[in-house]
Amino acid sequence: MSTNRSVDRFAVTHKNDRSCLCAFTFADGRRCRTPRLTGHPRLCCFHAKREAQSLAAQQVGRDVSSFLSGSYLSACDLSSALARVFSAVAEGHVKPKTASTLAYLGQTLIQSIQVAEHEYINAFGTDSWRDMVASSFAPPGTQEDEDPQPAPAPHTPLPPTSTEFVQRVLAGRNLS
Repeated sequence: MSTNRSVDRFAVTHKNDRSCLCAFTFADGRRCRTPRLTGHPRLCCFHAKREAQSLAAQQVGRDVSSFLSGSYLSACDLSSALARVFSAVAEGHVKPKTASTLAYLGQTLIQSIQVAEHEYINAFGTDSWRDMVASSFAPPGTQEDEDPQPAPAPHTPLPPTSTEFVQRVLAGRNLS
């Protein structure tokens, strides 16, 4: 009962002020009425936690997919990706059900890699297969992280009027 009274007092003192309440909007249009988490700009504790989990899961997805984005998928790539999934599950960033699905897909991929290898070797020979696999990897001693990044283009100030801005954009399109 005491918690209801404190919530009621909060509602009375902040009747029309929604700035201190969670900004989460439900699918049916209702807004969350829980006070914002101290230190979070817009969400309550529950919704801030869900947002953080979602962002972490997206980052894990990008990490895993970075191993699978090449033109050739090796068993090493797949093993590295599954290791990322494993650690993400252990850290609580990926749900076990999702990890189970990804593990099943990984098992299917490893089987298809073996079948593709066998098929390629039968068609073109072992040496051709080795050359193809070797060409898909960076030569030893070079690292992709050491590539220098191009310098950013110097900043061009925006034109003072919208008409001049549109003219510059259209002129740039005609040059291409």
